[in-house]
Amino acid sequence: VQLQASGGGAVQAGGSLRLSCVASGRTASANTMGWFRQTVGNEREFIACISRNGATTLYAESLKDRFAISRDAAKNLVILQMNSLKSEDTAVYYCAADTYRWGRDADFYSYWGQGTQVTVSS
Repeated sequence: VQLQASGGGAVQAGGSLRLSCVASGRTASANTMGWFRQTVGNEREFIACISRNGATTLYAESLKDRFAISRDAAKNLVILQMNSLKSEDTAVYYCAADTYRWGRDADFYSYWGQGTQVTVSS
């Protein structure tokens, strides 16, 4: 499975961004898809994940009021809508996928995209 994330960029605090991740290759293996983020010197932080049919989601408690994950299985696409952005949301955002596992642990995910930079200025 190959994952291609896009949609990052620079935005002012309070603004919104919409990240996209397209899966290609053995997309049947991408049952769980999720988003993580990482800043320099820190571990990857879980944001959210979603089941193949989009019916089940899991969020980081601290982000669930501002971020929303959705999925279009027919297009092998997962979206992360980010609202009311804050300077502390500045990070590289990664799309991830796995065939069998589900959850907040980055070690659960076998497939990773290249990351897209999000910069929020105050």
